Amino acid sequence: QVQLMESGGGSVQAGGSLRLSCAVSGLSLSNGCVAWFRQPTGKEREGVALLVTGFGQTYYADSVNGRFTVSRDNAENTVYLRVNSLKPEDTAMYYCAKASDCTWTLSQHEFGYWGQGTQVPVSS
Repeated sequence: QVQLMESGGGSVQAGGSLRLSCAVSGLSLSNGCVAWFRQPTGKEREGVALLVTGFGQTYYADSVNGRFTVSRDNAENTVYLRVNSLKPEDTAMYYCAKASDCTWTLSQHEFGYWGQGTQVPVSS
């Protein structure tokens, strides 16, 4: 059974940090891509970070570049998103997603497996 499960969200003040986790089961992290998306209430979902799992390359949206870092733990089959210097505009539901074939994009339709999300409210 394929499952992606996010955790680590929670209320944080502006300037704070969190580490979000995406535990993956039923899928290998040795190929494809894992990405983090976020969706503020009432707005469209956007991709913020991409990890090419076979090679370790990463890509970030301009809005988070320099503040967010994606990494993985092969032994735990888990991908992390470290979010630093949080701003109120980072408030959103954060989702992880897996694509079996990586096309180096943050297009949602490329990702066939999704988690349920973890909420990150950032207060000013």
